[in-house]
Amino acid sequence: MIAFWTAALGYAPRRPPTDDWVVLEDPLGRGPNLSLQKVAEGPGDDYRFHFDLYSADPLGDVERLVALGATLREPAREGRDFVTLADPDGNPFDVIDIHWPDDGRDWSFGRRP
Repeated sequence: MIAFWTAALGYAPRRPPTDDWVVLEDPLGRGPNLSLQKVAEGPGDDYRFHFDLYSADPLGDVERLVALGATLREPAREGRDFVTLADPDGNPFDVIDIHWPDDGRDWSFGRRP
């Protein structure tokens, strides 16, 4: 999880991680901190928390995140501005196109416009 989210967000551990806890921070100080805690329960469908990552290049970011170890959980559908991925531990998150639908492009997340 630490390796994936530091690479995905460009963040770094605030302090050395413990066996079950780490706080990641934006080295530029612009974004919020992200705390990752290992828990006994695994990922499931009933989540209290879900990341939405807004992107100016959603296709490129989806490809980059999959290369880092994310998996496609729910592909794009027509009329929708996001794709749902899962991190290597199975936690879902969305990549959302910040331009949609304002610029008229068809972001089908399977082909470049």
